[in-house]
Amino acid sequence: IYDRNVAKNISLKETVIVLVVFFGVEYFVRVWSAGCRSKYVGIWGRLRFARKPISIIDLIVVVASIVVLSVGSKGQVFATSAVRGIRFLQILRMLHVDRQGGTWRLLGSVVFIHRQELITTLYIGFLSLIFSSYFVYLAEKDAADSTGSTGFGNYADALWWGVVTVTTIGYGDKVPQTWIGKTIASCFSVFAISFFALPAGILGSGFALKVQQKQRQKHFNRQIPAAACLIQVLKKTLKGNLREAGGLNSLRAQLLLLTENFPASCSFFF
Repeated sequence: IYDRNVAKNISLKETVIVLVVFFGVEYFVRVWSAGCRSKYVGIWGRLRFARKPISIIDLIVVVASIVVLSVGSKGQVFATSAVRGIRFLQILRMLHVDRQGGTWRLLGSVVFIHRQELITTLYIGFLSLIFSSYFVYLAEKDAADSTGSTGFGNYADALWWGVVTVTTIGYGDKVPQTWIGKTIASCFSVFAISFFALPAGILGSGFALKVQQKQRQKHFNRQIPAAACLIQVLKKTLKGNLREAGGLNSLRAQLLLLTENFPASCSFFF
């Protein structure tokens, strides 16, 4: 078992080394290639690119990984807590999955568009949580369970019970004992759970509409080359034939001729 664990640790360390080398080379290549854009030309332009938040995060991940590999498990250079803190920074590697931040921009746009609906539902849900927890506290503050202790000694306990009930976690550490408290808890549970589910539906419909809008925009972008080709052919044909015809009388005939002899490369527009 010990030999197997040693082999696993060695293979894991080799994998980490490969990842660190890959991310380090990739970081320096991105900084070097940033000069291809006009706003990042030269040394100062590349430094400006390196000061971007995502570039700083990449550099922190690479440096933290190198420090962890250098120190190892001995912790002779830094304190153990400091090494653990540096190891925690390696979690930032997950940000490489969405370096451009498209996911966060999509989420932010959906939340911003539906901000009024979300604020309304959260406000009403928060009010129902406050009042229902207070009513349960009034009904249960003097009630005792089989052990002789009350689970709702103060209003904070009632709020904790309300949050646990709304989120459907159900720890069971606080349970109403009186029939009044149970009635209030039942009504609150049915209303709050159904009402707090509204933000999920709002965000879901918002994401669906946003994806549909992106697909429509993508389809529109595919039609732009065909439209440009149609305009160019129409312009050239009308310009040449109107000169020969000497007026606008032959415009209808020229349009019919254009549709008959339309280039095959632009036919997908129709």
